[in-house]
Amino acid sequence: MKPKHAIAALALLTTAGAHAATAAAELVKAQTAVDQMPPSATLRKIAENGAIVLGTRESSVPFSYTVKQQPVGYSYDIALKVVGEIKKRLNMPNLAVKNVMVTSANRISYVVNNQVDLECGSTAHVAERDPLVAFSNSFFQYGIRMAVKKNSGIRDYDDLANKTVSTTAGTSDERMLRQMSIDRKLNLRIISARDHAEAFAALKSNRAVAFVMDDPLLYGKIAQEGAARNDYVVTGAPLANEAYGCMMRKGDPVFKQIVDDVIANMQRSGEATKLYETWFMRPIPPDGMNLQFPMSAEMKALFANPNDRTID
Repeated sequence: MKPKHAIAALALLTTAGAHAATAAAELVKAQTAVDQMPPSATLRKIAENGAIVLGTRESSVPFSYTVKQQPVGYSYDIALKVVGEIKKRLNMPNLAVKNVMVTSANRISYVVNNQVDLECGSTAHVAERDPLVAFSNSFFQYGIRMAVKKNSGIRDYDDLANKTVSTTAGTSDERMLRQMSIDRKLNLRIISARDHAEAFAALKSNRAVAFVMDDPLLYGKIAQEGAARNDYVVTGAPLANEAYGCMMRKGDPVFKQIVDDVIANMQRSGEATKLYETWFMRPIPPDGMNLQFPMSAEMKALFANPNDRTID
């Protein structure tokens, strides 16, 4: 090995050793911090692993979606605020963030089975999920409606009788849609798609006459159509009103309180309002689309009085 190469290799080894020593010292500080707190299995797991695992979505625009294989979005920014607070609590400024892609169908099992520490995406806090996971303070309220093509003549759910509609598998929307079909005797043919992009594609290709989903997600998919967004409309009285929260494992009130406090502080301070404006009223990546989805009175009331209550 030439002398200059040997010097470079030694420098790399020295730097790597310094980084390893810093990481080891940080882990010791984190363990000490955890020992001084009330018991939290999640914080201990994060401290021991030197990383927090976030559950992210592929196409829940603008909440959690990927741009150039990196997660972005309104909900993802909230998750990163939680990460920032955990870094402070554990004295771990270099805490690693690992992103794991989840779907509507598997997101709950990923949380329950310790594969994900925190999921902030587009998961409704409904009562039937409470026995399985814990939910943070809500960060978004919305109605369940449908997107249709403007020239379809469809304006409400009774217009769907004997037709094919799409929704996303594993969602509360799918359950409500199936129940509505039975209750109203609509005889719907339901496509349960893997994700929101696939469900919207069924509408776009005329395999379905409507895509039933949370209205902000409908606006998000329509906004991605560019000039063709004017071909679609969100319509129908809401099947239900729900709220999104971050999911985490049950039985860890210390961790939940940290997440709740971050969200409540964002909402009371005005930071959440600014974040809303960024993702719902301004151009967003990847193509500068604008959802043009003004904040509702219900959202303003939520921000004024943060809470983790279900609406159903």
